[in-house]
Amino acid sequence: MVNSEQDKPRDAVVLLSGGLDSMVSAALAREQGYRVNALTIDYNQRHRREIEAAGTIAEHLGAARHVVLPLDLRRFGGSALTDDIAVPKTGVGDDIPVTYVPARNLVFLSLTLAWAEAIGAHDIFIGVNALDYSGYPDCRPEFISAFEDIAGLATKVGAQGSPFSIHAPLQFMSKADIARECLRLGLDPAMSWSCYDPQPDGRACGLCDSCRLRKGGFEQAGLGDADATPYAA
Repeated sequence: MVNSEQDKPRDAVVLLSGGLDSMVSAALAREQGYRVNALTIDYNQRHRREIEAAGTIAEHLGAARHVVLPLDLRRFGGSALTDDIAVPKTGVGDDIPVTYVPARNLVFLSLTLAWAEAIGAHDIFIGVNALDYSGYPDCRPEFISAFEDIAGLATKVGAQGSPFSIHAPLQFMSKADIARECLRLGLDPAMSWSCYDPQPDGRACGLCDSCRLRKGGFEQAGLGDADATPYAA
């Protein structure tokens, strides 16, 4: 998507956590011709590995700018990622797990929207998925659609009749689909980091929901050897 008036790419703000899904989402934004402005929220989660991965991905994709924004959600707690609560290792269940961070995507998208409006971007990319995921309510299509409506109501440019588009290109993909897309885009999966509970030796735990979904996706796609991420289990 190229701005024919100025013959230059349109800006998009991409929410880049450092995980596999956000990496693929950012690469798709670039493939569609957008100039990527990457936003990573450092919410004082239980490990730094994902933040480091986001920096690697942003550099690899040639992001125009990469902002790492501090936001200490440990002050709130309420999640295994922001409090002294053990990360579950028994597999993906039907209930919303304790790794859910209260209203995280709502908060993060609001910050992404603020930056988009500040730089004159009308396109926001987020790597949420509603098929193979842990059941977080803020990954549902209904939420993404509702937030797009809110973006038009809550901003100056929205009130002036310039809407925002919230792109969730992985919304209806399986993890196997995402794994295939990762390879099609020429990305090294190991640049990203998905584990909620990295081990002291630097390996991914292999047992948390996120590890299980990631490994399962590559295996189901027949690409198990494509991901060099080291797992403890």
